[in-house]
Amino acid sequence: MHEAPLLWSALLAYVVAGSTSIVALALERRADRSILALLALGLGLHGAALAARWVAGGHGPFITLFEILSSNVWSLTLVFTLAYWRVPAVRPAAAFVMPVLFILMGWLLVAHPGEGHFPPTYRTLWLYVHVGLGKVFLGAVLVAVGLSGLILARLAAQGLEELAFRFMAIGFVFETLMLVSGAVWAQDAWGRYWAWDPLETWAFLTWLSLAAFLHARVGFGVGPRASAVMIIGVFVLAFLTFFGVPFISTAAHKGAI
Repeated sequence: MHEAPLLWSALLAYVVAGSTSIVALALERRADRSILALLALGLGLHGAALAARWVAGGHGPFITLFEILSSNVWSLTLVFTLAYWRVPAVRPAAAFVMPVLFILMGWLLVAHPGEGHFPPTYRTLWLYVHVGLGKVFLGAVLVAVGLSGLILARLAAQGLEELAFRFMAIGFVFETLMLVSGAVWAQDAWGRYWAWDPLETWAFLTWLSLAAFLHARVGFGVGPRASAVMIIGVFVLAFLTFFGVPFISTAAHKGAI
């Protein structure tokens, strides 16, 4: 009952922040403080909505499609907002990052908000570690995608390609830790560390694609535009892994992420 108005208010703040960032970039104006304030407001309201759901349901928001979408909109926005706040060069990328989040928000609005079943074997600290690492990984790659948008639109300042590479490197570290912690959690949940189920397989393919990008960037010195295209390709694969595979798979591992 308390979740819905908080969530709607948060989504409104996100939409206004994203729209402002797009208009500001198009008009070559600066609206950094306003955008940051709106993002922070949305995060606060959204965090309260997630907390209300957590208290009501007795488990974290990572079981149903609605919960996964909502928690990922919050976590992705949080990672980007922190980058926006701390790294000024990232700020114009909001015009490319926020439309991606708009897609998740639209999907969230049509998802059924009903509660899901939380298996007893999931009640382990490793699940929360695994989930948290995965969210940071995807958030770091999303920041790199926003920077890639600036590069491809020829709106890039010097050094953005190097900055995007650094965020991808951060993403690689967190995805590696996500896979390791996920294996430990799987042993607790299902009595095995790895079984090549669809989600595990696609997560590993995403890891390989990210490793291939880093190798190509360091070993072959690919140019900024080629790097930008590769970054977007990695993100598309990661997006399908997070939000596609879990909901068509029949395996036990169905996307508590």
